Amino acid sequence: MAENFRRAGALRERMHFQKRGDLDDGWGGVTPGAGPFETVFTVSAGMRPRTGGEEVTAARLAGRQPYVVTVRNSSQTRAVSTAWQLVDARNETRVFAITSPLADPDGKNQWLEFIA
Repeated sequence: MAENFRRAGALRERMHFQKRGDLDDGWGGVTPGAGPFETVFTVSAGMRPRTGGEEVTAARLAGRQPYVVTVRNSSQTRAVSTAWQLVDARNETRVFAITSPLADPDGKNQWLEFIA
């Protein structure tokens, strides 16, 4: 099933890849990577849901739904790390934290997968 997912037609989502920008500290200095998230690039991606779970944080029950995200391998996508986030380009209320490093699933340097 995973092999069938790695086709151009299966990349149905448009995702903004964002990383934190620099923050002006107010004294003429800049703190790198401490500012708000900024969109670096937007690409098509495929998203497959994994088994979700629930966790209790501060006496609140919260559901989590991890996704396996598949993108084409490029110089832009290879720069992504776990400090970045994804935002759905069609529904910007859907924000995903990248929780795993990028992996080449078939060893052919055509696709990259990660968990968000």
